[in-house]
Amino acid sequence: MNSSLLPSMLNAGHIRNTDFSSELKFTTSRSGGKGGQHVNKVSTKVELHFDYLKSNILNDEQKLLITAKLASYINKEGILYLTAQEDRSQLMNKKKAVDKFYTLLERAFRKPKKRIATKPGKAYHKKRLLTKRRHGEKKKARVSWKSEE
Repeated sequence: MNSSLLPSMLNAGHIRNTDFSSELKFTTSRSGGKGGQHVNKVSTKVELHFDYLKSNILNDEQKLLITAKLASYINKEGILYLTAQEDRSQLMNKKKAVDKFYTLLERAFRKPKKRIATKPGKAYHKKRLLTKRRHGEKKKARVSWKSEE
């Protein structure tokens, strides 16, 4: 599949095949961490901005899912915001930010599996009844010891 997917077809399985590059904005800044003097000279920290409410690729249902499930990544202006600053290379940090973006969208669009209710097995019942019987025998032993005095 390619980027010509209809918004209604876009789901967790097809998200990485969709090209969001026209709607993503990147800003760079100086990053902290390892690198010595290199850190003070080069802007390696990458910030990814995605205005999902104005996106032409996503439908209204998907926008609501993003609003609900990725609220901690959305700022007051309604823009999805991610940062990557692990590497010393701006290009690697940009790739990591885009990968993180796709991972978050996959997680937001994934439908949870329905739980299938199961009954407790025979082994569980046997074990439960055995422990009840042992506990009852312990109590009976205490009572009979007191009654002999």
